[in-house]
Amino acid sequence: MDAAGYWDAQAESFDAEPDHGLTDAAVRAAWARLLLPLLPLSASVADLGSGTGTLAVLLAGAGHVVSGVDVAPRMVAAARAKAASAGVAACFVVGDAAAPPFAPGTFDAVLSRHVLWAMPDPGEALASWVALLRPGGRLLLVDGRWSTGGGLSAAAVRDLVLRHRAEADVVPLDYPALWGRPVTDERYLVASTC
Repeated sequence: MDAAGYWDAQAESFDAEPDHGLTDAAVRAAWARLLLPLLPLSASVADLGSGTGTLAVLLAGAGHVVSGVDVAPRMVAAARAKAASAGVAACFVVGDAAAPPFAPGTFDAVLSRHVLWAMPDPGEALASWVALLRPGGRLLLVDGRWSTGGGLSAAAVRDLVLRHRAEADVVPLDYPALWGRPVTDERYLVASTC
């Protein structure tokens, strides 16, 4: 099964995880407290590997202009329905997050959550993501090194970012409020503004 087929099969149950659907008010508030202060007012944001659109809808609800891309058509359909239900104007397209179908230099911020580690070539994907940013744009990468052995360490992602940007700040995300439960694996945000 290819990546699109795999994630299409996950679309119906994807939001059952507290950090995927953000249906728990406390988890949703924790993600808002984490992400919203990192964005300029009314930012244009690319949400790469947007899944069911939960973070895109959260950001659009706060006044940001969000464009999401995901490889799985059923995930994109769920994201569009979620945005419509929330009454927010977020745009979602089917496409490859490794090479997003957006023009270079068009976003104030690029966000991905649990996506970079799954790219066939994380360095190449990151280069295409950085190219989407306007001068001074913000790169926000939420990822992890999972207890299953998969993923990327914070140090590895920081090193990848520093190949393209002058800074890469790592923020550990080990507090249960974000995930709806305690976590024992490495979870983090790598943020870069230049």
